[in-house]
Amino acid sequence: MVEKGITAINEKVKKESQFVPLLVNEIEKVIVGQKYLIDRLLIGLLANGHLLVEGVPGLAKTMSIWVLAQTIKTKFQRIQFTPDLLPADLIGTLVYNPKDGDFTTKKGPIFANIILADEINRAPAKVQSALLESMQERQVTIGENTFKLDDPFLVMATQNPIEQEGTYPLPEAQIDRFMLKINITYPNMEEERKILKRMSFTNKEIKVNAVVEPQTIIKARSTIDEVYMDEKIENYILDIIFATREPESYKLDDLKGLIQYGASPRASIYLTVASKAYAFIQGRGYVTPQDVKLIGPDILRHRIIVSYEAEAEEKTSDDIIKRIFEEIEVP
Repeated sequence: MVEKGITAINEKVKKESQFVPLLVNEIEKVIVGQKYLIDRLLIGLLANGHLLVEGVPGLAKTMSIWVLAQTIKTKFQRIQFTPDLLPADLIGTLVYNPKDGDFTTKKGPIFANIILADEINRAPAKVQSALLESMQERQVTIGENTFKLDDPFLVMATQNPIEQEGTYPLPEAQIDRFMLKINITYPNMEEERKILKRMSFTNKEIKVNAVVEPQTIIKARSTIDEVYMDEKIENYILDIIFATREPESYKLDDLKGLIQYGASPRASIYLTVASKAYAFIQGRGYVTPQDVKLIGPDILRHRIIVSYEAEAEEKTSDDIIKRIFEEIEVP
C-alpha cells in the first residue's frame, strides 16, 4: 500500500516539477556556474523560506536573484542597506496630505515578491528587525493598517565577509529566521573563462524570458508537502539535530565544550521541508538520506553557536557539522 502511494507521488512530482529545468536553463543563460546558489534559491522559493548569503563582491549574487525574478513573472526589488536607513524606508509610511487634511499610505520597497536585502549587516538593528518581522509574519503594519505581503515572497539577504568596520552584526536569534545560510566562493578557471566570453561586452544584453507563473510555484508547494519521507529519515534528521545539543550521547565526545548552543526545533522543521523541496527539484517524490546530507549544512551553519573554546581552537560551525554527519549513521 505504501509503495503504491510512493509511486503515485513520484509520478505527480515528475509531472509537476517539469518547470524546474526550464527555470534553471533560463537562469543559466546569464549565470555561469553558481549551481549551488541557484539550487538554494529554488529551495528557498519552493519551501517558502529565506536565504542569507555570504560571499565577496562580484560573485553574481545580485544577478542570480534578479534573473530568478525575471523568469517567474514577479516583482523584484533591490534594497541597499546603509547605516542611515530607517524602517519607514523599508516598509513604507503615512504621508500627510494638507489638501484633504488626511494621511495616505505610501508603501515601501518590501512590497515585492523577490527582495534582495543587500549588505543587511550595514543597517542598524531597527531596520534589520523590520525586515525580519516582515519575513516571519508575511505582513507589514503601517499606522493602524496591516497589509499582507504578496505570495510568493522570498528574501535573499547578503553579507560581505570583508570590511566589517561600521557594521551591525545580526543577532543569532534573528539569523535563525533564515531557512538557509550559504557561503559562496570564487568560480573555477573554466567557469571564469565562460563568464569572460559571455559577459565581457559593453552593450550586449542577454534576454531572459519569463517561463513560469507565480501560481505554479504556489501549487508546487502543495506537492512538496506530499513528498514521502520514511520514518528512518525522520529519525536521521532528529539524530543530527540532537547531536548538536547532546554530542556526548552520540559518541561525539570531542565536540563537548565546542558547542555553546545547538540547533533549535526550527532546524528540524526546515531540514525536513528543505529536503522535500530538494527532492522535488530532482524530480523525485521521496527523500533520500543524501538529500538531507546535501542540504543539512546550509540549514545548520547559522544555528550552531560555537563556544569560546571552539574559537580558540579555530573550529567553525561547519567543522562541527562535518563531524556530526561523519558520525551519525545513515539509514
